[in-house]
Amino acid sequence: MSVRVGLFGGTFDPMHLAHLRMACALRDELSLDRVHVVPAGVPYHRARAPQASPAQRLEMVRLTLAGQPGLLADDREIRRQRPAYTVETLESLRAELGADAELWLLIGGDSLAALHTWRRWPQLLQLANLAVLQRPDLPCPALDPAVAVLWQARQVADFSKRTHYGTIRALTLPALAVSATAIRQALADGQPCDGLLAPAVLDYIHQQQLYCGQP
Repeated sequence: MSVRVGLFGGTFDPMHLAHLRMACALRDELSLDRVHVVPAGVPYHRARAPQASPAQRLEMVRLTLAGQPGLLADDREIRRQRPAYTVETLESLRAELGADAELWLLIGGDSLAALHTWRRWPQLLQLANLAVLQRPDLPCPALDPAVAVLWQARQVADFSKRTHYGTIRALTLPALAVSATAIRQALADGQPCDGLLAPAVLDYIHQQQLYCGQP
């Protein structure tokens, strides 16, 4: 049987427990062997650079994933030291795994709405399947017409015929009211963040004096 692998990318500034739930949902709902959690080295889509350095964000990912089976921190975008595009990351992972691997890319509903702006976005489904995380507390976003066609044509509701790439599956995760932006603000204000971050990550943030006075 071919290996089943997921890719979950993000800025992770910092990685919090909602991110962990998303990675676990991807692993469990799709019965994956492992999920690569990939912090962006140079996030090209953000107007402001992350407050934590690439090395610090990678370490927070590692601390969050510690002890979680099948979840691993992947530093390939940080090693690239330039804006990293998702299609290039998928190409890199596909080259390592081979053509017979079942590969899944996890994105949120907001990313699906902006998918037509991504570099070489039509090639994503030539490299991987797409898992779209939908939150029941948020309305479905309006889609670009070209993306909407794929959304309708490529969706699958079961795994009777699993494929290596090319299909789309919607995943539903109960809402967890937490965001990296809100966490950074709380830390800057000296507010407690227990229950929002892994304890080891919170200790690391204090040790590194991250986000202090930096809303």
